[in-house]
Amino acid sequence: MLFASRDCRLQQLPSETQNCLTNLCCPALNLAILRPRHADLMTNETTTSALPEPTGITCSSPISVEKMRLDALHAYGILDTPREAAFDDITRLAAFVCEAPIAVVNLIDRDRQWFKSEIGLGVRETPLDTSICAHAILQQDLFVVPDTLQDSRFRNNPLVTGDPHLRFYAGALLKTPDGLPLGTVCVLDTQPRLLRPEQTEALQALARQTMAQIELRRLLAQAQESNHYRRRLMAIAGHDLKTPVRTASYAIRKVQRSLSAEQAAPLTAATEALATIDREFTQLAAMASIEGVSATPDLIVFDLADVLGAVVANWQQPALAKGLRLRSVSTRLRVRSHPALLATLLGNLVGNAVKYTECGSVLIGCRRRGANVVVEIVDTGLGMDNANSDALFGAFHQANPRSEGLGLGLWIVRGTAESLGHPLHVRSKLGHGSRFSVELPRA
Repeated sequence: MLFASRDCRLQQLPSETQNCLTNLCCPALNLAILRPRHADLMTNETTTSALPEPTGITCSSPISVEKMRLDALHAYGILDTPREAAFDDITRLAAFVCEAPIAVVNLIDRDRQWFKSEIGLGVRETPLDTSICAHAILQQDLFVVPDTLQDSRFRNNPLVTGDPHLRFYAGALLKTPDGLPLGTVCVLDTQPRLLRPEQTEALQALARQTMAQIELRRLLAQAQESNHYRRRLMAIAGHDLKTPVRTASYAIRKVQRSLSAEQAAPLTAATEALATIDREFTQLAAMASIEGVSATPDLIVFDLADVLGAVVANWQQPALAKGLRLRSVSTRLRVRSHPALLATLLGNLVGNAVKYTECGSVLIGCRRRGANVVVEIVDTGLGMDNANSDALFGAFHQANPRSEGLGLGLWIVRGTAESLGHPLHVRSKLGHGSRFSVELPRA
């Protein structure tokens, strides 16, 4: 992430190799392959071992590795996007687990470092001139500087010698599947220190989870342009993305075991948040699997009340916890649809209403309209203006970036409604709640 002086050194390589590596580096960074003066640097064992001197390197043409890295970063489309709860959860967890006042999800652009999420800084980007992460992305994995005043690269940095007087840095790499470094998940402190092994493990797990989130966003963007996206989403959501979530949960539980009951209590919320993410990945995988099997699911006739009752039962406790009244109007109507997919569709709409309603009620009603039945979810929540309603059903859209979940609920709603052939409508007014309606054939 941030904050390093430009007192950098090329690795102690033959001059021909140094010239080759210089051509590979980013001109804005002026870094190439960096190496600390080990006599002056006190570090964790992650960074103390000397790198072996490369042999047999030839350089017939200046292929720009930095250009490849920047192209990969820009291809993810994540720079300059709004804050998201999933990434804010990661920085909060990193700060808590590592007991650090500053935590950042940081991406290194051509001439700046941009923060997808940060705690303790109050800014979204800074220039590269003072960046420690510009050094960190040249390491293989974890980069730790226990005391910046003992490191010749950073001891004269204005953010070390002046406010905020940074003395400690630890950053775990965000790497693409083919090994290109994009940035870090890092923590900083104003006191020199080290990380405990379980903190190191947790920080690396959070970096893997962050990269999984970034990968998912790129895959979803590609999904909207590809006829084969369902199978890829199913594979990613079902395995690749769930694995780092569970690894992070395991690392946090290990930290909990080393703390007193009082100290470990806040981590319960962290594990619950990761469990929520895991459930959403499972839901996404199920959605992708069902859509991949058939463009139009088999529809059957059933009592609408059965699905409405299950949806209300699932969301009654979260509604009560917020002091909300959740109820469904009784009905004897029978409809033609897919019970499981309809429950997913209506459940996400009710969950969204409960999430964004601070006081009042959420009502599920239904009425006949010709040969169809219209199911409506009406809330007294935040509401929205027309500009926001246009983007409402996009993946990762959240009215409040600090809310729970990944912002996939309404994206799943739209996909499910399209798959079922059920028209979906929304009416809303900022500050006056929202009304979602789904129209399905009456039996």
